[in-house]
Amino acid sequence: MEIKPQAAVIPKESDFEQGKYGPIFPKTPACYGFTIVARVKPGHAEAIREYGYTLARALENDPYLLAPLKLHYLRWVLFDDDARFMYQAIFDTDFDKYTEDAIALFTKAGVSTAFENLEGFPEDWKTNPEAFGRFVREHHCPSFIEYGEYPYVTADEIKKALRIKNALSEMLDQLQ
Repeated sequence: MEIKPQAAVIPKESDFEQGKYGPIFPKTPACYGFTIVARVKPGHAEAIREYGYTLARALENDPYLLAPLKLHYLRWVLFDDDARFMYQAIFDTDFDKYTEDAIALFTKAGVSTAFENLEGFPEDWKTNPEAFGRFVREHHCPSFIEYGEYPYVTADEIKKALRIKNALSEMLDQLQ
């Protein structure tokens, strides 16, 4: 079966049914995801950067730390002279599950989130997933088209394919 690149145009939010934490966006060729843009609390940009370094170090110690989120990609951007922050995530679950998994992950690990440095982020986010979801939805900048070079393929399927490729390569190397 050949997998062909594919794009999907995403209708306006008003066309979606509501989930626990807002509209249920469709799965696209790029899977699920969201982009938020929010104002940084004055003087907190360095705390966001430091949190990024902390996260990178934590992932060096435990590469599977974020595995429950089923992420493909995560991107953080500070811009407008560090006055605004953009968070982009592409993942395999719907938004409601991502929200609940993120809260559970951070609560279990006993860590905070970089979002605490953003204006209007709820202080009770660990015990109030509705407030967390509402914040994300209020700051969400929905895409209107998404493209996937390998459409609808999950991160687990990609990892499995790479394990098979590596096993075949190793087997062929041993035959030589």
